[in-house]
Amino acid sequence: MRSARIGLFVHNGRLTVVAITGRGEVEHFVVEDAEDPAGTLAALLQARGLAGRRLRVGVDRRAVVVKAIELPRAAGSDVAEMVAFDLDRHVPFAPEDIRFDWLELPSEPDEARRVLVVAAERRAVERPLGLLAAAKWRPAALTVACHELTTLLPRALPAQRAVWAHRHGAGADLLLLDGPTLLTSRQVIAAGVEGLAREITRSLGLARWTGCDVVWLSGDDAAGWRADLAGSLGVPVSAPPYAATRIPLVSALPATNAGAALLALGVAAGPRTPPLNLLPIEARPWTPSREQLVTAGMVAVTALLALGLAFTHTITVERHAGRLTQEILRLEPEAKVVESLAAELARKRRILSALDAVENDHVRALPVLQEMTETLPAGSWLQALTMDRQGVELTGQSDAASTLIPLLESSAQLERVEFTSPVTKTQNKEQFRIRAGWEGRRAAGR
Repeated sequence: MRSARIGLFVHNGRLTVVAITGRGEVEHFVVEDAEDPAGTLAALLQARGLAGRRLRVGVDRRAVVVKAIELPRAAGSDVAEMVAFDLDRHVPFAPEDIRFDWLELPSEPDEARRVLVVAAERRAVERPLGLLAAAKWRPAALTVACHELTTLLPRALPAQRAVWAHRHGAGADLLLLDGPTLLTSRQVIAAGVEGLAREITRSLGLARWTGCDVVWLSGDDAAGWRADLAGSLGVPVSAPPYAATRIPLVSALPATNAGAALLALGVAAGPRTPPLNLLPIEARPWTPSREQLVTAGMVAVTALLALGLAFTHTITVERHAGRLTQEILRLEPEAKVVESLAAELARKRRILSALDAVENDHVRALPVLQEMTETLPAGSWLQALTMDRQGVELTGQSDAASTLIPLLESSAQLERVEFTSPVTKTQNKEQFRIRAGWEGRRAAGR
């Protein structure tokens, strides 16, 4: 199955189908005089491998009323309600049977508001929709087929008054265009060139024109009529200036059914949301409005800006962290040198503090050690010697610990010599612990 955009032109019970495939190929066929048109349509679409969720339908211009009406320009007015209220004066249908859509036409601010209205009777709308339902297809749009011819033109058209005359069957559809803008349309019976020229001239008054700049002629036997029509009208008559992308599609249409096939092609190539759509609102496929698109676009832009800001911030932080890491690695050797110097300085400060404390306490360690060495007998030795501001404490062993008290009392630096713990016997030696104060400290209050 191939995905395709499919256009169906309904005319006097005849179905002309044109499909544009994804590769730009054109499929064309006609359903006519079939007992079951819906079943035949579905079977032909299936047989040609054409797939799609929806199908666009174009009705004949003769089945609708197209009219440009004027409305008062009032601030805050609802144009749709004004059109619905005023429409029953312009159409021959009962108000409850009217199906319509409208398009506002360009006008000056000081002029009345001009609106192009397309209206059809309810059964004219329900008939093709019932056909699609029986064929198990859903409608994408329901438009006037000749109005969709403008989708075959380039978007940029010169500002000129043009009449597009499209012949199919015994009639011709006339489109009055101001540049790319459709002003109005009508269908006429064109028995010959002179008759078509008269109808074109009569139609100019619908757009308030006294003349036109160019006439485009397309459809059945269009090439053979152009020269004679130009002579009758006195204005240039040519083929429509199709868009470059549409020319291959138009060229692929069959010559035997050129008029109806071109209408079906215009229907197939039409926009997703045509400006004049007779399909009921509840049956239309959902499409975002301009306001929704703008809102979604703003949300998307805001999200992108937020992501860009977050991404930029992340990159900036990573770059800054990278520079800090490089700087730390560069300074690490110097920092280690500084740390080692600081540790050495602290160690030396502790030594100096200890020396200062000793100096302040007037404790002379070396002289005391020398005197202890000279005073203690040969049978005695010290295991520990502790000196502080209050005195000295000796721990050791001796052959006769009691003889040490008189010896230490005779020292010029010690006084109040006494055992601080009982003398114990260990391996033929006496274990002692003696405490003595500094000579003269009591008197000095030390």
